[in-house]
Amino acid sequence: MPGSAAAVGALPGEDPRTAARTVFGELGDPPHVPHLPLLPARGPGADPLGRTASLLVDLPVDRQPAGWRFVDAPGRDAARADAFLRADLDELAEAADGWTGPLALAVVGPWSLLAAVELNRGERSVSDPGARRDVVASLAEGLSRHVADVRRLVPGAQVVAHVEEPSLAAVLAGRLPTQSGYGTLRAVDRAEVRDGLRAVLAAVRAAGADPVVRVDPAQAPWSLVREVGATGVALDVRDLGPAGWESVAACVEDGLRLWAGALPVPTRTGLPAPSDAAVVDAVRQPWRRIGLPATALADVVLMPATGLADAPPAVLRDLLTRLRAAATALQEASGD
Repeated sequence: MPGSAAAVGALPGEDPRTAARTVFGELGDPPHVPHLPLLPARGPGADPLGRTASLLVDLPVDRQPAGWRFVDAPGRDAARADAFLRADLDELAEAADGWTGPLALAVVGPWSLLAAVELNRGERSVSDPGARRDVVASLAEGLSRHVADVRRLVPGAQVVAHVEEPSLAAVLAGRLPTQSGYGTLRAVDRAEVRDGLRAVLAAVRAAGADPVVRVDPAQAPWSLVREVGATGVALDVRDLGPAGWESVAACVEDGLRLWAGALPVPTRTGLPAPSDAAVVDAVRQPWRRIGLPATALADVVLMPATGLADAPPAVLRDLLTRLRAAATALQEASGD
């Protein structure tokens, strides 16, 4: 039986039909996990932040020179983001016709969204308690609708929502710079951060999907990740030290599934590719050092170490083929 491979999130290129067909052509065989592609090369609104902001209910956004900002009424950029999403969903429905397996969606989590989107007066919205409450509630509702749309379009799909929180640690530690760059924003209380993320993940569960939290491995707030109701944790494992792997072990022992980013992503053609064995060893060797059972490797989902948006489009199929092969090798290692 092959192991599980996934490449959740952004891809290179601008054609949603080609992207959807490529994903299902390479990963459309269980237990692999195809996904709804994001194509940031199309411009604002097709990027992960713009896509997620477009899901918010009754909180319109628009693109400003400094980035996305909350506004009084939807503008051209919000309309463009909606159009990109509709096109992507149409192509997904066609490519996934008859699919009866896991299907992943990538969204930005509430705290990273708040850290990036500005208030209409110009500061990061995470600085405002009222904005924090509104964004958590709005994203929970919007993500519920998004999951429902995907389940309607692909009735056999077992939806997995990857909630990406790269700014989570900075929000907790008060390390986010102000927009002026002359100071940092006050840390948000841990209980508020935990409860906000928990509310969004609970909405995902209620909509019939499994929530996975994706974190920055260098700064992951591990105990919080285990408290918010996720079914899995996703991260780049290549440079994860012993303490990080011990935290991964605690997550696995608590029942979370590991989505392990281990396949390096080239940014130009002609770069040497690591062997399947090297990719597998990035997971298998530390897994064994921390005492997790080899049989549990069968539950690991192998992923690219980073997003694929900057990969040369010409190598995308080869990358996904190599990812599948490495996932099969990891599965075989679970029997050692």
